[in-house]
Amino acid sequence: MADNVESVLGKIRPHTSSSLAHQKAPATLLRAIEATFREQNTEPSATAYFAALLTTLDGALQSSGASGPAMGEGDVVPAVLYLLAAVVPYVPHPVIRSNLSTTLSLTSPLFPALTPHAPPLRSQITLCGAVLQALDRAHLDTQGLRQAFMTILQLTLDPRPKVRKKAAEVVKDVLAAPPLPLVKHPYAERVAEWVKAALAEISSGGLPKFKGKKADTEGSEAAIHLLAFLRPVLPTLPAESLSAITSSLLLLPRLGNPYLSQSAYSILSDLLSLSLDDPTVDIGSHMAELLKVILSSPPIKSDAALNSAWATVLGNTMLAYHHANADECASHLTKVWKALFSLLESSDAATRKAAAQALSMLGQCFTPAAIKAAVKERDAAEPKTPIRKIIEQTSASLDALPYARAIPDVLAVVSSLIESLRFRNGARKNSTAAEQLLLPLVTKIAGLRVQKTFEHKEAADATLGTAMRILGPEVVLRALPLNLEAVDRQAGREPRAFLLPLLAQPHPSPLGHFVSYFVPLTERMFDLQTTAEAEGRASEAKVWSVLVEQIWMGLPGYCWGTVDLKQSLTPQFAQLLSQLLYGQPALRPPVLRALKIMVDSNVALASGDPDKIAKLPETVRADAISEEEAQANVAFLRTQAESWLAVLFNVFGSVGRDNQGMVGDVVSAWIAIADPKEVTQAYHKLVALFKQNLAKAQNASTSSGNKGPASDSMTVMTQDLLLLVLPYLSEKDATELLNLYLTTEVIENKDNGVQKRGYKTLARLVESGKVQIDAAAVFKTLEGLVDGLAAAAKKDRFHLLTALVDRIPSESLHLIPSIIPEAVLGTKEPSEKARNAAFDLIVAMGKKMAAGGVVKRNMVEGMDEDGAGEATATVEEYLTMIAGGLAGATPHMISATITAISRLVFEFRDSISSQMQSEIFTTLLVFVGSANREIVKSALGFVKLSIHTLPADLLRPHLKEIVPTLLKWSHDHKNHFKAKVRHIFERMIRRFGWEDVYACAQEEDARKVLVNIKKRKDRAKRKRANAVEDEDEVPKTKPAAGDAFEDVLYGSESELDDSDEEDAHAQNATSKRKGKDAGARLRVDDDEPMDLLSGAASRVTTAASGKRKKPGQDAARFKTEEDTGKMIIDDDSDEGDGAGGGAEGDKVAGDAYRESLTSVDGFTRGPNGKVKFNKDTKKRRREAEAEEDVEMANGEAGQKPGKKSKKKAEPKFGQEFKAKKAGGDVKKHGIDPYAYMPLQQAAKKQNRGSRIGIAGKR
Repeated sequence: MADNVESVLGKIRPHTSSSLAHQKAPATLLRAIEATFREQNTEPSATAYFAALLTTLDGALQSSGASGPAMGEGDVVPAVLYLLAAVVPYVPHPVIRSNLSTTLSLTSPLFPALTPHAPPLRSQITLCGAVLQALDRAHLDTQGLRQAFMTILQLTLDPRPKVRKKAAEVVKDVLAAPPLPLVKHPYAERVAEWVKAALAEISSGGLPKFKGKKADTEGSEAAIHLLAFLRPVLPTLPAESLSAITSSLLLLPRLGNPYLSQSAYSILSDLLSLSLDDPTVDIGSHMAELLKVILSSPPIKSDAALNSAWATVLGNTMLAYHHANADECASHLTKVWKALFSLLESSDAATRKAAAQALSMLGQCFTPAAIKAAVKERDAAEPKTPIRKIIEQTSASLDALPYARAIPDVLAVVSSLIESLRFRNGARKNSTAAEQLLLPLVTKIAGLRVQKTFEHKEAADATLGTAMRILGPEVVLRALPLNLEAVDRQAGREPRAFLLPLLAQPHPSPLGHFVSYFVPLTERMFDLQTTAEAEGRASEAKVWSVLVEQIWMGLPGYCWGTVDLKQSLTPQFAQLLSQLLYGQPALRPPVLRALKIMVDSNVALASGDPDKIAKLPETVRADAISEEEAQANVAFLRTQAESWLAVLFNVFGSVGRDNQGMVGDVVSAWIAIADPKEVTQAYHKLVALFKQNLAKAQNASTSSGNKGPASDSMTVMTQDLLLLVLPYLSEKDATELLNLYLTTEVIENKDNGVQKRGYKTLARLVESGKVQIDAAAVFKTLEGLVDGLAAAAKKDRFHLLTALVDRIPSESLHLIPSIIPEAVLGTKEPSEKARNAAFDLIVAMGKKMAAGGVVKRNMVEGMDEDGAGEATATVEEYLTMIAGGLAGATPHMISATITAISRLVFEFRDSISSQMQSEIFTTLLVFVGSANREIVKSALGFVKLSIHTLPADLLRPHLKEIVPTLLKWSHDHKNHFKAKVRHIFERMIRRFGWEDVYACAQEEDARKVLVNIKKRKDRAKRKRANAVEDEDEVPKTKPAAGDAFEDVLYGSESELDDSDEEDAHAQNATSKRKGKDAGARLRVDDDEPMDLLSGAASRVTTAASGKRKKPGQDAARFKTEEDTGKMIIDDDSDEGDGAGGGAEGDKVAGDAYRESLTSVDGFTRGPNGKVKFNKDTKKRRREAEAEEDVEMANGEAGQKPGKKSKKKAEPKFGQEFKAKKAGGDVKKHGIDPYAYMPLQQAAKKQNRGSRIGIAGKR
């Protein structure tokens, strides 16, 4: 039987002892059916269960009599329907078709009787849905089937949520899977007609009637249910019905229900978006009427939610209208723009945001003809074209008071206008429409940006960034000079340094602009920096330094497929870039990024490959150079490759390890376009340098007895460069490099770095396929070079062996046994990466054996004298080889072998025969009783994996051996054996049922352990249920470890959720900020008169009102002496309360967190989600005992408050200088005469912390 059916039924079987009738009845019926299968020797399968359940249902209906079948929770018919709903999805479709008449005759008449009973009704709906999806076109016209489907369709409006949801899911799934070769389901037309009729009935005020718990529902509520059903079903309905549905949806807002109106608008938006994505959805002919209806029924201004939905549907309507008929859509632009722009006056932030997004959609509706007309009249005083009117209205809103709170949204609209007007009339050299129409508006925004009272600087920067990206720095800086030099300051011009960070994004300006404008500017700034440093003005020098860095950070933005590359990348500019790479570490990253972008962007554009071009930024793709120009650029860069590779190699050797990756990426980009002769030449230079440095390192270590750090670092650096060059080597050079590295000087080198890179290079060479390899000879060479293997290089050695295994011929599989011991022991390496590489090697060998071939046993070492013949390569033969390690001489080898077998059983569980699985399980189960803990730990992991992975029927006969063996370790705390055993039992109980597991426990103490585990599970289940009810939220899922084998072996649904030390849910809910959208207010400025007619954007503020405190406000909180008027600050309560409760609570919380990390019982979680328990060390035990002693001492102190502590107080700082006879200031009535502390601090609420001293110190 298929595992998926077994997994479903396996969750039902354990409920035979449940106290809930609706759980017990299906489980009991399932057990009875399976007992019948065993008596009749019937193989359990989905088909067998289906036939048995139909027979049972027939018998139950015949014995029910005239009154009809009983539908209570413990009755037979609901239990049969529940099991049928669980089994039918896995029954073969031909079986369902052949038994269709029987199934319909038994189940269809049950709908009236099932209607009052929700649980069996849901099972009936699920059953019908599975049957409908299994049928072909000919069966769908069956009379009873159509009636059943229409009944389910009516239930999508049922008042009961679960019934309604299940019916909607079934209808959606049926319509989404039409029988082949149909595109739309035959029932889709009926569903569309029913939806239109239901919408018409609801619009007219009709009330649908139901026979369920509720007598009827209101029209608006039924409409909400209908819209919830309609949203996911909409894409599956016929295209010709969508226009009528659209018209009906537009009538729903008239019912006056805000949620209903919002849902209707939202579905309209989905429908319009669907018309853009699916060409078969044709509603273009109704767009004019649809737009007219939407514009004629705007919601009231105070309804924030409805305004947002209305704005969204209006934007989507215009976008769909533009795709259907662009010219007609353009004629409505002005009218729709005004309707949407008025929503920016709203006090609701969500409404303003939705309006801004809809206005952005309108920008996408600009046609080339409309843009040309606007450009033609750009100098006219009175705008006449729609686009000019839109620009004028947007510009005026920046100064208008009604739009003061919407300034960020207006700026977002300006950004969308700039993007929509990127149109160039003709060649790329022509200016964009945005430059001709929007440059004054951009200048105005930049003017607002420099005003000190303007609050929305980030939004303004975003808009200016869009202008920089679309227009380019050459255009923007011509209109907005930077004004950074001394001459500009003397002239009183406002500096615009905020434009410099915007240069880094891709833009259309040519590289020549950077060379001609910014390079001289940075040279002058560098001179000013040098002068300031020489004259001791460090802060000024830092300013110039930062400005220079920001300018060079913008260099990559100029390099995206620039058109003038050949003219701009002159020898002088290339020399300047080289000098910066060598001498300016701060400027090195942008220069390297520019060099890489220069190559990658031109290569992508020259290739003409849509996938490569799609990876480029949208700005580059929208305004890209031609393919011929890109190819010319690549050809020019190829001529420069040799000199740039020399520079980059030198830079690679001069930077530190942390920065070599960035330089390496640039080297890879340039060497990919270099001529093959240049690559070979560079390779020979690197090999000669590597041999030279390797010889120097060996001579230095031989003569002085230690390694020379300089030569060693040069050797490693040369190896890194060879790794970068490796993908572009010829076969001859690759073979030469392989032979060079397969020597004791490299992979037995005393330097760990040389070894690691040696193995890594060999693995890359093997994987590249450029080298003809004799696997036997390479394995023999590697076997002889294992003595000097460093621990740090084991991971890379395993990667090399994995690559070599794939290259072993099928007739030479006798080489595999020689690798097995090393791979098995590698699974116990301290390094996690080395362990994972060893597991990959073990699995790779298994896949190689599973692929077939011959194992010549007489050629395996140690078997040549046994007269063994040849064996066919299979996974089971490979497992037999691995199992030889179970006879190892050390517990370490035996433990590693068990772990390796566990990994193979998990990987090849579908390929291993049941007999082999049973033999492996019984063999390894013996090791659970071992006296060695390392072996037991691995064996417990295998048992846990087996219970999760192996078939239940295979494991059930072994329960009598498994349970007593595991119970022996149930009280052992070392190595966390008790917790591991508990988790294994929890899995067993879920898999086999509580009764079967409990029956295998032999002693009374063992039975108590299992009872305790069951109680823990039940208690944790109740706690989770209560937590969900109390907090009304879904519990968080466990983080997966990222590897299926790791999840099974180390993860468990119980390890995190069901422990006694379960972490409580965090109660720290962030408080919502009050008055977030309270609106804008006028800025109070006593020094300057306010003009409300212009410049409103800089005259308003959204910040909270900064009310100043009046003099004496804090002093009024304190008592005063009657005769002197002095204030009295009483801090008794601070001593009593402030130092107590709050601080103690914080201390408890902090101690709990610290204890979870440091104590014996604590654990930490690694980056991949695995739980790692703390080691039980002597130091941790001492700390725990010390903390217990402290707690005991505190408890005793709390019981005897009157007794003084014998512990001597620590002397205060400066105690030896304290006067012996001085008594301090004179006190009256025990009160200090003066308090040297701010009144505001003294006036704070009490119980905030520790006591405040008289000098204001804590």
